[in-house]
Amino acid sequence: MNYYSTQHQAPLATLEKAVVKGLAEDRGLYMPERINPLPASFFEEIDKLTFHQIATRVAEAFFGEDIPADTLQQIVCDTLSFDVPAVRVTDRIYSLELFHGPTLAFKDVGARFMARLLGYYSNKAHDSRLVNVLVATSGDTGSAVANGFLGVEGVHVYVLYPKGKVSPIQECQFTTLGRNITALEVDGVFDDCQALVKSAFMDADLNAHMKLTSANSINVARFLPQSFYYFYAYAQMKALGLADRLVVCVPSGNFGNICSALFGKRMGLPVHRFIAANNANDIFYQYLLTGQYSPRPSTQTIANAMDVGDPSNFARILDLYGHSHEAICNDISGATYSDSQIADTLRTCLQQTGYQLDPHGACGYRALQEGLREGETGIFLETAHPAKFKDTVEAITHQPITIPERLQAFMQGTKQSIAIGKDFDGFKSFLMSR
Repeated sequence: MNYYSTQHQAPLATLEKAVVKGLAEDRGLYMPERINPLPASFFEEIDKLTFHQIATRVAEAFFGEDIPADTLQQIVCDTLSFDVPAVRVTDRIYSLELFHGPTLAFKDVGARFMARLLGYYSNKAHDSRLVNVLVATSGDTGSAVANGFLGVEGVHVYVLYPKGKVSPIQECQFTTLGRNITALEVDGVFDDCQALVKSAFMDADLNAHMKLTSANSINVARFLPQSFYYFYAYAQMKALGLADRLVVCVPSGNFGNICSALFGKRMGLPVHRFIAANNANDIFYQYLLTGQYSPRPSTQTIANAMDVGDPSNFARILDLYGHSHEAICNDISGATYSDSQIADTLRTCLQQTGYQLDPHGACGYRALQEGLREGETGIFLETAHPAKFKDTVEAITHQPITIPERLQAFMQGTKQSIAIGKDFDGFKSFLMSR
């Protein structure tokens, strides 16, 4: 299958080019030429299938024309070495726990899939040049990508993160690894990190000097596999008899996550509707209200992974819906919450249900509390383990959080990061020296 750019100015690309290059020549994001629907029989039997079986069927619809079946099945199997359970919080609201992977965050799925797919293409090409992965992070992307690629031969990862704007535990997950992982501490916000990465892909000197690709959700191999767990969520809710009017609420920052869900809907996933839950960075929420997209500098919040002022994947949503504001509003509603509202939700959910949210999941849970209609059941994405935000959550709930052994291991390492400014010339000089 070929891939086109959301800017519609670049030539069509193969899957290999879309994965290896990350961003199209016209700075657009790659989109598949078509979205293959899954048969009705698949959804009739989906609650009888395992997570691996479901994900393999979905992966074949996306990548089956380009990747041999046995290879694709192995990539899916290696990626999904953990469960993604739907857990009851209230009678009408369930949590899809996406924090059971190696770095305890939802991005483990996309990052692990991409690492394996990029490895497949590198081996296939017999290209001796080092592949340099550039990734901007507001928190969990950096750790998921760094750990997904750790030790992979022929690949070096540069993680750009905003100084002082990720949690200490998140930071230690990608700054303590060493080996083929380099952490770059940017004196700016996430949007500055993202701008540096995008500019690097467009720079002729850099691309002549080194082989570059991205592992952010701008890469099709990162965001498309995230659709796997929406199908699995539906299967679990169907098994409970709660899938007829299912509402899926996605805490949203760069919008790759909900974008993959919308692709799933186009493939036939019978979700009734979606809610995009924002923190104070409510750019998409304002778009839903006004029809005007007005990006602005991001605001720092306690739900820091969603601190994005110009979400890249909004371009994909626009393209998917033919730039129709009405069509987008038909499938997606929005919600936005301040830090004080997020904190209040963390406290009250724990007190009333015994379920410990993280700040991002709190946005999703509250949106369902306030937005479910008669006869609907809601499931929100609990995108990271609350221990990754231990200090913040404990200060709000006054209840201790046990740090899982996997996180404790990261915290024992020594921070290794390089401080850089947010100007592209300095970043370019650094990469040119490598």
